[in-house]
Amino acid sequence: MGWNSWNSFANIVNSQIVQQQAKTMASNSMKEAGYEYVVIDEGWWLGERDAAGNIVVNPKQWPAIQPGQKDGDMANIATYIHSLGLKAGIYTDAGRDGCSMYPDSGPKLLNTGSEGHYDQDFLQFSKWGFDYVKVDWCGGAKEGKSGAVQYAEIARAIQNAEKTTGRKLYFSICEWGSQNPWFWAPGVGEIESTIWRTGGDIIPPVVESLHDAEHDKRIITLKNVLESFDAGLHPEAQHTGYFNDLDMMVMGMRGMTDALDRIHMGLWAISSAPLMVGSDLTRLSPATLSLLTNKEALTIHNDPYGLQPIKVDEPSAGVQIWIKPMAVAGRRAVAVLNRTDASTQVKVNWEKLGLKGLPKSSRDVFSQKDMGADAAISVPAHDLALLIVDGEDKAPAEYSPNGCSIAGMQATRGPDFARLHFANSSGHAVVVRMKSTSGLSTAIALPPTTGSEDGEVGLILPNGTADISFEGAGVAIRKLDVYSW
Repeated sequence: MGWNSWNSFANIVNSQIVQQQAKTMASNSMKEAGYEYVVIDEGWWLGERDAAGNIVVNPKQWPAIQPGQKDGDMANIATYIHSLGLKAGIYTDAGRDGCSMYPDSGPKLLNTGSEGHYDQDFLQFSKWGFDYVKVDWCGGAKEGKSGAVQYAEIARAIQNAEKTTGRKLYFSICEWGSQNPWFWAPGVGEIESTIWRTGGDIIPPVVESLHDAEHDKRIITLKNVLESFDAGLHPEAQHTGYFNDLDMMVMGMRGMTDALDRIHMGLWAISSAPLMVGSDLTRLSPATLSLLTNKEALTIHNDPYGLQPIKVDEPSAGVQIWIKPMAVAGRRAVAVLNRTDASTQVKVNWEKLGLKGLPKSSRDVFSQKDMGADAAISVPAHDLALLIVDGEDKAPAEYSPNGCSIAGMQATRGPDFARLHFANSSGHAVVVRMKSTSGLSTAIALPPTTGSEDGEVGLILPNGTADISFEGAGVAIRKLDVYSW
């Protein structure tokens, strides 16, 4: 959760802009709601290196902020962000060039990638004090590189930097889904927490201050937002610590209405997608800010299982019911999405939520009102209703392991929800590889457990998942409970 400079400032970003945005986040209720990263995207660096290969920063773009600092030191802005109780993020590319080589982002910049300097650059980012790094793919794509190979090398460079400085760098992979990162990004380089982009940008940058014909004609539509959501649905790859990134949020930007903001916030929250806001925070309306900080929507987003939703019903064409199983037994997040041009009334078929009987409670997140189990949900055209529902789970099918595998498992009719019970006494998260005879292959980061208490994570198993094997030292698999809809 945080802010990224690209959508609204592209490569004209500078210290003054970042300070302004960080100060706004720290004071407008976003920080209290859990937004923590202030990420400086492409444009912070002009592509120059010194004789030793070190990044050279424009001192006018990144001057000293406090007495005793030197102009052109990126530690200055990281220190400022930290002084507000926030975390600092920075950007590079896996190739030689970054995305500023394209003309629609402001000044054209070359050589702003880290290829050939992975260990050097990521160590520098960590020494400067950054906590997060977004690694783009414009240069990698231009050179025809393998994303799986390049990002694994970058993961190792990040780990080396962390060992040297003791500072964790959160790893954001921005490969746009071109090489199916949901297959190889979970656990890449044995990193225990990673996000990866699943598609292209919702829209190219809308830089209000440029006032050129290209930027002035850009306007965000419902189609832009829904295409990013649809492209990002790979629930079998998303588990605790690993997340599909549906792209930076465009709430509050040109073309967005209150209804589009509700759709955007609701779909990103129920998907546990990164809530990386790309708008100018100083221009957010009270309504948009209220949605971004809605406590109940953020409870859905921050659910410990961190799962993506499953579409369980489409009562009429374009009216869809999506559910997200949550860590509390019997709890579901429900999104009723109306893609159509007409208002609709929907009565949810609770049986399709995997619950036993009627729910005990149902709450409308955006109106913050309790609802009766039999109440019809009214959803205007091009809008979304978001609910939290509590009931009782249907009894699961239980499977016990034989060593590191679960054999004799009935093939899922999926996608099915599952709870994996385990013990991890290592004292740290362990990356476990999970494979099925159906072809499913992913990684799960299992957090440490204490004493005799087992841990538990949620999974979404695709259709046809059968016998499963686990590879990972230091953990014991206790059982797998599979819930069919």
